[in-house]
Amino acid sequence: MKRKNLFLTLLALVAVVSVFIFAYRTYAPKATEGSKNITIEVVNAAQETTTYNISTDAEYLEQAFAETEGLEITNEEGPYGMTIMAVNGEEARYEVDKAYWSIMVNGEYGMYGASEQVVNDGDVFQLVYTIG
Repeated sequence: MKRKNLFLTLLALVAVVSVFIFAYRTYAPKATEGSKNITIEVVNAAQETTTYNISTDAEYLEQAFAETEGLEITNEEGPYGMTIMAVNGEEARYEVDKAYWSIMVNGEYGMYGASEQVVNDGDVFQLVYTIG
């Protein structure tokens, strides 16, 4: 009896995980291939903005960062992907003053990290020094 219950529990767990994987693959944003013109703006702690206009084949924002001349990103890889630690030498230290680099996408707070944020033609991304 216990084996049957264990088997049914494992079967239900596999079914639930399968549904979540299917939903993610179906509804997650899709990367677009080909050349795109995008803008990356960096808004530092003093609210000064540096703008980079680039043409890229990158499918994800992290790739576009690497291709942007003059933009320096210091990051750490964590369990949820890329964590931005510093931009152009300016470090945000959450443990010190609750500061972090937020990603804005076309004027709205980004829902994905740089590793998963898709890049589409005409997108405007902002890296904003934020104190939470």
